[in-house]
Parts: sequence; structure tokens; C-alpha cells
Amino acid sequence: MNEDRSMDLQQMRYVVAVAETGNFTRAAERCLVVQSALSHQIARLERELGARLFDRTSRRVRLTPAGEAFLPAAHQALDAAERARAEVAAAAGEVRGKLTVGAIPTVAAVDLPALLRDYRARHPRVRITLRVGGSAWLTEQVAQGALDLAFIGLASSGRPEGVRSRELARGDHVAVAAPGHWLEGRSEVDLRELAEETFVDFTAGGAGRAQSDEAFAAAGVRREVAFEATAVDLIARLVREGLGISLLPAAYVAELPDLCTVRIRDAPTRVEYLVWSRFRPAPPAAALLSALGAGPGGDSGDEGS
Repeated sequence: MNEDRSMDLQQMRYVVAVAETGNFTRAAERCLVVQSALSHQIARLERELGARLFDRTSRRVRLTPAGEAFLPAAHQALDAAERARAEVAAAAGEVRGKLTVGAIPTVAAVDLPALLRDYRARHPRVRITLRVGGSAWLTEQVAQGALDLAFIGLASSGRPEGVRSRELARGDHVAVAAPGHWLEGRSEVDLRELAEETFVDFTAGGAGRAQSDEAFAAAGVRREVAFEATAVDLIARLVREGLGISLLPAAYVAELPDLCTVRIRDAPTRVEYLVWSRFRPAPPAAALLSALGAGPGGDSGDEGS
């Protein structure tokens, strides 16, 4: 019976690998098996289920409706097995398993590379994965269990929802411009003085953009955002080429020493949060939360609605 259950989990791993790679050959390479063995096990599972999980053509492989229904359950089963192994190891005093962390690209409240380096040195048996994205997406992924925890940033009017959270830092935005811009040499400006400028900003609808939009609306100022980007390095490049100015968190712009920065009197304020699931974290996540003074053994912070 144990052998059958092990095989079931292996079949699920194969299905997930094919779904994620869209290719049987690449899935077999990921799973370290020959393609014929992987294909045989998936065909066997399909016979047991009485339904095809994949539509196969010479050009692509895609999930059938049955496969779409099966995939979330396969993920849950694999995660449960991983969690069980991690809990047993933790009971023996060893932290192992996987840790999936999310972060906004402008995170500044923590030195994330150093944090993960130190964590890996303390817990070498943990497999660490990092995902970068917008705050809304990261929060949703944490709430759904796809991420163990995340570092996000919101406007001061917002709060994380559906997750537990702890405020890490808050700070104002500054204006960022290319060298030689009229802002260079200014010690301070207000949003009205910037109204006629062309702006480079994050994509509309995201938390990064909302922080600036709300500040301009509160000041009764309209502005033109001509260039939108999802990555802060592209925003910096566009500003560097003189295509516009941007507003970025003051704590982050130390990463852009070649650009000139100016303090804003009525600046947007960004609050950075650590967010994690409402459910009990797995040992790898619990270890990182503890190191950050949150979760079990620490300040659990605020819980979103």
C-alpha cells in the first residue's frame, strides 16, 4: 500500500511537471526520468481516472478540462506530503522542506539578499524560492498558500487583506530625475511644481502606482504618465534617458546613485509590510518569521480582514 501511495505522488509530480513545462521531454528532464517512463505513468493515471489529463499534438501539450480540475488537487497533495516531511524533521530538531518568498521589486525595509543568505546558512536543507511581483498579486498568492510569506508595499491608506501582517517600515517618496534636469540642485519641491512634467511610473491599477496617484489626487493636481513599466530597473532607465521623471520610495533610491533626487513636501507615503498566511506556517516559513520577529514565538502583528 505504501508503494502504491508513493507511486500516486510520483504520478502527480509528473502531471504537475508536464503542466508547468508544457512538454513531456522537459518534464522528464525536470523529474530526472526518461520520457517513456513519465509518459507511461501519466497514461496509467489517466486510465485509473477514466479521463485524459492532456491534449497532445506534435506542437504542444495542454491540459484538458479534466486536467484543469485535477491540477489543484495534485498541488495540494504534493504540498501536504512536503509539509508532513518537514514537520517530522522539525520534531527531530531539523528545519527542512521548501520556502517560497515573495517581494516587491523596490523592497527596502529588509536587505532581502542578505536575509536569505543568512537563512540558507542556518537551514541548508531548505530549498528557497523567490518570486517578485506587485503587492496585490503577492498578497493573493500568500492568501492562497502559493507563497509562504511576502514583503509588500502599500499606500498609507491601504492595509493587507486576507492575510496576517506586520508593518516593517514607512517612508516618503522622492522625485527622481536625470542629471541636468531642472530638479537637480533643488532641495525640496511640491507636487504642484511637478504637474507639467512627463512621468514614468508603474502600471496603472497596481499598488506602486496607487501611492503616487492618490497623492496627486489629494493635492488636486493632474499629471501625465506617458511611460508605464512593471520593473523598477526599466523605470530607472527611462528616467536616466531623460524621457520623464518618477516618484520612488526614498529608502530605495540609494540603489540609483547616478540619478538626482529631490524631497517632496506633500509626498506619497509608502508602508512596507511582511505578510503571511492566517494558517499555521510550515517549519521553514516559521523559522524565517521567527528571525523577523513575527509569527510563532514573536509579534504576530495585525491581521487583515
